[in-house]
Amino acid sequence: MDSLSSLGVIDITRSEKAVDSRSEAMFAEIASLRERIKQIKSCTDAHLAELEASRDSYLADAAKLEPWGEFDYDKLSSLGRTVHFCCVPERKFRQEWASEYALAECSRVGGKLRFVVLGNSIPAGVTEELLPCRSLSRTRVLASETEKEAEAYRAVLESRLEEIPALEEKISALVSELGVYLAAASGEAAADNRLLVYTGFAPESERERLATAFDELPCVWQEAKATVEDNPPIKLKNNKFVKQFELLTDMYGRPDYNEFDPTPYISIFFLLFFAMCMGDAGYGLLLLIGGAIMRKAEGLAKFSPLVMLLGAGTFVVGIVMHTFFGVDIAALPWIPQALKSVMITGNIAGFEAPMVLSIVIGIFHLCLAMVVKTVYATRNRGFLGSLAVWGWTLLVVGGTVVGALAIFSILPPAVAKWLLIGLGVLSALGIFLFNDVKRNPLKNVGAGLWDTYNTVTGLLGDVLSYLRLYALGLAGGMLGKAFNDIASMTLGDGTSVFSWLVFILILVVGHALNLAMCCLGAFVHPLRLNFLEFFKNSGYDGKGRKYSPVTKL
Repeated sequence: MDSLSSLGVIDITRSEKAVDSRSEAMFAEIASLRERIKQIKSCTDAHLAELEASRDSYLADAAKLEPWGEFDYDKLSSLGRTVHFCCVPERKFRQEWASEYALAECSRVGGKLRFVVLGNSIPAGVTEELLPCRSLSRTRVLASETEKEAEAYRAVLESRLEEIPALEEKISALVSELGVYLAAASGEAAADNRLLVYTGFAPESERERLATAFDELPCVWQEAKATVEDNPPIKLKNNKFVKQFELLTDMYGRPDYNEFDPTPYISIFFLLFFAMCMGDAGYGLLLLIGGAIMRKAEGLAKFSPLVMLLGAGTFVVGIVMHTFFGVDIAALPWIPQALKSVMITGNIAGFEAPMVLSIVIGIFHLCLAMVVKTVYATRNRGFLGSLAVWGWTLLVVGGTVVGALAIFSILPPAVAKWLLIGLGVLSALGIFLFNDVKRNPLKNVGAGLWDTYNTVTGLLGDVLSYLRLYALGLAGGMLGKAFNDIASMTLGDGTSVFSWLVFILILVVGHALNLAMCCLGAFVHPLRLNFLEFFKNSGYDGKGRKYSPVTKL
């Protein structure tokens, strides 16, 4: 097994859980090391949290004591009389209270007058404050000492960051050792326990190298091309652009051995849908900047290219949708006419152009899914085994193409009519009569009717789902405009420095909140359109497992 793992390309099916006490101990050690790294990175520790809580408590006490000035609480208590710390609005203070009570004024801050009363009673309508039983100076000293202790302890924790590379290296070694051990434990005994049989998978490109290596090992080996029944692991092969979106594919599930890789489609449509849901060129610039900053952030650098791609797409689509930080740039007179010519404005057939565009993109997305489904159904089941799929694709995709050509007067109405009739007849044959060539035609009709009900009702809902692209982009733009309007109202005549500060604060906070909400919606809803609408209509199952070769460090 050590020799096999040193080759680095053989995926031996193995358990993902502990199989005995040794593997259980290895899993536990890996989990412990990861938790240790997490603790070091976050610098959160029970003792540190306790110190910070104590410091905050002392600072809060100091803030309460500050309006009262410096006093010795113990001396006041030694007078043998109850001490009351009273507070009242200045306008409600009565001078006669000074002659009726043993009263001493402490401060007048924020329109409130604070005073101390010795005795068993206080004036009516006066609020009594409960203060810490220590002086202001002593409280400040305690806060300072606790802060120094917390800083020293935090420095100790941060110094442990140097331990992380060694811990991560140890985790990698343990994971590798555990993988080899679990792979070894997966062997099946044969020939009266005189043989141990392992089944593994490797890319065909490695065949010659592996054959040479196996011939030198004390083993007997056989090879065969993997089949669907073997459930082989899946290794995706994509270019640099598409590879950034593989993490989205893995969120749903890798393709089976006879399925298509959806990542190239996700890379295009998720990027487009995300940009349309954001719909603001200004937010696209912020994402570009954020992605560039993430390159230097440990743990986030691997997401930097994807964030920058999404930012660039959002900027381009934001220009097309003519929105920049909530401002309709199509209405600005100084924008070049050449740039305005690419912006989507106005109405189409009485509906706003972006709304129509969302529906058109949705129809194209679904038609593409059905074409992909037809291609792979034909490849896996043959033409006769996929006649029902061909029927629906001819009806929906063919009907959509013919209808579009007729709308734009590329096809004469009479030609379009007969083409639609022909497509309808061919589709009906595949859907109702030949959906299963080995089954009774009457059963095929029943199955076709049920399939028709599900498909028609499902397709309508699927198409309407793409309206979210328009709705989310519109909502984000309107909310951004609302923050701009609110900020503008605070400016007045623009002569006050304070009004400008409030103006900037509202813009920054408002657009930050809007950006966060837009990013959340622009991530979740495009995922839905790909994972539900596209995958359902393309027949994608996504139950494959990831290629994970046994390696030895």
